[in-house]
Amino acid sequence: MTRRQLIKVVLALAWPTMLEQWLQVAAQYVDSAMVGRLGAAATAAVGTTSTVNWLVGSSMSALGVGFLAYIAREYGARRFDNAARAAAQSVLAVLAVGLLNTVVALSLSGHIPRWMNAQPDIQPMASRYFFIIYTPMIFRAATVIFGTVLRASGDTRTPMKCNLAMNGVNVVMNYLLIYETRDISLLGLKMRMPGAGLGVVGAAWGTAIAFAAGGILMTIALWRHPQLSPKGRSLKPDWDILKPCLRVAIPSAVQRFGTSFGYVAFASMINGLGTLSTAAHSIANTAESAFYIPAYGIQTAAATLSGHAYGMRDKQYMREITHALLILEAAMMTVSGTILFVMAERLMSLFTPDPGVIRLGTTVLRMVAVTEPLYGVAVVLEGIFQGVGDIMYAFGCNIAGMWGMRVIGTFIAVHFLGGGLTAAWGCMIGHNILLFILFLLHYRSGKWNPLVTGDKF
Repeated sequence: MTRRQLIKVVLALAWPTMLEQWLQVAAQYVDSAMVGRLGAAATAAVGTTSTVNWLVGSSMSALGVGFLAYIAREYGARRFDNAARAAAQSVLAVLAVGLLNTVVALSLSGHIPRWMNAQPDIQPMASRYFFIIYTPMIFRAATVIFGTVLRASGDTRTPMKCNLAMNGVNVVMNYLLIYETRDISLLGLKMRMPGAGLGVVGAAWGTAIAFAAGGILMTIALWRHPQLSPKGRSLKPDWDILKPCLRVAIPSAVQRFGTSFGYVAFASMINGLGTLSTAAHSIANTAESAFYIPAYGIQTAAATLSGHAYGMRDKQYMREITHALLILEAAMMTVSGTILFVMAERLMSLFTPDPGVIRLGTTVLRMVAVTEPLYGVAVVLEGIFQGVGDIMYAFGCNIAGMWGMRVIGTFIAVHFLGGGLTAAWGCMIGHNILLFILFLLHYRSGKWNPLVTGDKF
């Protein structure tokens, strides 16, 4: 295929994932804006445990990566029965990780805000929020893992539709649960809108209900899939399938736990800077999330397509498709970073009326916008490596970069040099640039590619 045809293949696979993530971010924008209207303390209470949310989610995502690498390879080799066996084993993974995360998260919910160095006045609110959103963890695990299984087969539209419905439920429930009953104007007509007036607790219940809806819809979608459905298949552990999945999933999980603990340590230091910095950091993270969507949308396509190329044993296709992925990603993230830089102040003002939060958040958003293209390329390169089962190099780079540059760098900047949020985000940006350099060197070496090295997944 020509380069233009390859880019069309990438976009056909990536656009549903990107749209899905944009819709998720839109729901987060609405969620954050609703909570933001309750004040900086409410925003900080919700944002305090967001990095712990990433930590808990890392186990689910890691298992998904293991199944993605295996199923994508089997699809590329046209071994559909093996792919379906792996889909059946993913049910066990959902049950195991869902139950484990529920027990651990709920039992620690009263302690986590304190460990996160949250201000004493927001700790009770943050604890209640965390407890509620982690009650439906099995459903959340189903959304993540079953969605990844479907994407591994090249079906990115079905997960998009399920997540669209989930986000819609989240927005509606938040609207009904956060605010008091009130009069609103719609198309010139005044009407009485019922509301529970639960504030932050209402936002938590809205999220929990949405997770449950998403998990149910994604489970139904997998059961109806013509080639991957677990219906009628044994759900006993099948180690011929689980072993190759776990060879990818376990290092990925350790990496994600290590980096997520780094995020927790990073956020804890920021929380120690005060409510203003916590709120600005939380809102800026939410605002930025819309602008690295092209990176993660293309990453999904990269993992799937590199896995298919590996299964087909096609060196030329592997080389051409990875080049097309990187060219497209660099172009998209350059545009995305430019828009983020220009729109930074307006984005911050969507979520909070506090001028101090807006000013500080605008500064850090413009800092990170300049390096968005580098970050995007690093994300896509990691997706390419994941698709062929090359996990260990990214594992080492991510752990070293997170703890060596982001965490220790921030600790020095904040505690010894008197830096604030901008210094912390400077360390975060340095971490992203380091990953770009190391991943690009690994890609150019060819050591990641089993079709070149002869290694087996």
